[in-house]
Amino acid sequence: MRWLAAWRILLVAATLLAVAPPGLAQESPAPGPGRDAAGDAGLAPVQIDGRTLFSVPGITSFPAARRAAAVRQRIEELAADAAFDPATLGVTESELGSRIGAGERLVIRVLDVDGEVEGIDRRVLAEIYVRTIQQAILDYRAARTREALTAGARRAGIATLAAALALVLVLRLAGALKRWLEHRYRERVHAVTFSSFEVVRAERLWGFVRGAARLVTALALLAVTYLYLHYTLGLFPWTRGAAGQLDDWVLAPLAVLGSGLVARIPDLLFLAVLYLVVRWALRLVHVFFAAVGRGDVELSGFDRDWAEPTYKLVRVAIVAFGLIVAYPYIPGSSSEAFKGVSLFLGIVFSLGSSSAISNIIAGYTMTYRRAFREGDRVKIAGILGDVTRVRLQVTHLRTIKNEEVVVPNSTILGSEVTNYSTLARDRGLILHTTVGIGYETPWRQVEAMLLEAARRTAGLLAEPKPFVLQTALGDFAVTYEINVYCDDPQAMGPLYSELHRNILDVFNEYGVQIMTPAYEGDPEQPKIVPREQWFTKPAAER
Repeated sequence: MRWLAAWRILLVAATLLAVAPPGLAQESPAPGPGRDAAGDAGLAPVQIDGRTLFSVPGITSFPAARRAAAVRQRIEELAADAAFDPATLGVTESELGSRIGAGERLVIRVLDVDGEVEGIDRRVLAEIYVRTIQQAILDYRAARTREALTAGARRAGIATLAAALALVLVLRLAGALKRWLEHRYRERVHAVTFSSFEVVRAERLWGFVRGAARLVTALALLAVTYLYLHYTLGLFPWTRGAAGQLDDWVLAPLAVLGSGLVARIPDLLFLAVLYLVVRWALRLVHVFFAAVGRGDVELSGFDRDWAEPTYKLVRVAIVAFGLIVAYPYIPGSSSEAFKGVSLFLGIVFSLGSSSAISNIIAGYTMTYRRAFREGDRVKIAGILGDVTRVRLQVTHLRTIKNEEVVVPNSTILGSEVTNYSTLARDRGLILHTTVGIGYETPWRQVEAMLLEAARRTAGLLAEPKPFVLQTALGDFAVTYEINVYCDDPQAMGPLYSELHRNILDVFNEYGVQIMTPAYEGDPEQPKIVPREQWFTKPAAER
C-alpha cells in the first residue's frame, strides 16, 4: 500500500507537469551561463522548449521580459509554419540597427546596446543570432515529428516501468533493513545512563534508529522520483522547460548550500579552533578553582567557599568572550534576519529576566559578603530556620517546624539577616531570657537562683560562665536577664525550653514568686507550686 501511494503521487506530479501550458516553463529563466549576469544587467532570456537561445535587454517602456516574450512568439510562429524555410532568414542593416527576419516577417532588431551587453559588434551578434534562430526552428520542428513523439512516449513508458520497479525495490529493501535492524540490534540498544541517572531511554534510542532508517528510505524514494520526472519531462518539447525547472528547485539550493559551505570553510575552521581553546581554558580554570576549594591552593584573603561561585563567574566571562570573538565568523551573522532575531531575543530576555538577573546578582553579592553558608541557623525577614541550599536566584530554609521556605535572593539582600551560627563556632552563642521578681526578694538570691537553673540545664557551655543582668527597675518588679552560652545553634529551641523549666523549678523550691509580666497587688498566698505538686498526674517523675 505504501509503494502504491508513492507511485500515485509520482503519476499525479508527472501528469500535472506534462499538461502544463508550453509558456509556463518558458516564462521562467533556465539555469545557464550568463544567468546571474543577465539578472544583474536587466536581461531576459529567449527560450524555446526550455532551451535558452540568447538574452536581450530592455528599457522602461519595453521591459526585457516583454521583449524576450515577443521574440520567442515570433520564432515559434515561424517554426510552426511548415511552409517557412529557415534558410530565408537574413540580416538587414539600417541606422536603427540590424534587422533579422524574412521578408516582411520580423524576428528581432539587434541594437547597439545588445552588442554592448555582449561585448561585441552588433553586426557580428546579429549573424550569430541568425544561426541560433535557424537551428532553434529546425530543432522545434524535429521535436514535434511523429517519430520523435513516438520515441519519447516509448522511452517514457520504459522509464515509468523502471521507476515503478525502483520504488518497489526501495520499499522492499527498506522493509528488509528494518527487519535486519530489529533482529540484529533491537536487543543491543540500551539506555544511556550517567551513574544511576538515565539520560536517554532505550526506547528513545531505538526510535532514533528507526527514524534514521525512515529518512534514508524517504531520500531514496525522492531520488527515484526526481530522476524519473527529470528524464520523462525532458522527452517532450512542451515539458522540457519543466525538467530544467526541476534543477532550479532541487539542485540549485543544494549547489548554493555546497558553495556556501565551501566558502565558509576557513570561518568554520576558526570556530573549531576557538571552541577547542575555550574548552581548554574552561578545564584549566575548573582545575584551578577546584584546587582552591579543596585547600590545595591558598590565596591570600580568598575564602575557600568562594571557589565555586568565582569559577562560575569566570566561566561565564570566558564563554561570553568566546561568543564575542566567534560572532563575526558565524555563517549568516551579518544578515539582517540574524540581526533581527538577535535583537528580538535580547529584548525578550531583558524584559522577562529582570527579576531573575537581580536575584542572581544578589546571590553572588551574598556569597562574597559571607552572610551565611549552608547549614547555618539564620533569621531572614522574620523567618527562623537552617540554610539547606544556596542557589543563584533563591535560598532554601528549613524552619524549626520542618517547613521549607524558598526566599528570593533579592529579598535577602534588601532585608536584615541574623546568623546564629557564624560566631557560635568559636565564641559560643548567648541565649537569654528574662523574669520579673518583686522588690521584696533580694537581688543576690534571684541571681543565684538563675545561675543554679543555668547549671542544671544540660547542653550549655560551662565556659564562658553564665551571667545575670538587671535590665530594668519596673513599677512592680525588677527585670532580671539570665545569659548562657551554647555552641549548637540548632539546639536553641530545646535549650530555651529546658532552661525555662529549670527556672520554674528553682524558684518554686525557694518559694519565690515570678511577677512577670506585672501585677496590680500582692496576693495573700505567693503564686508558687509546692514541691509535692510538681508531679501531679498525668506528669511522671523523672
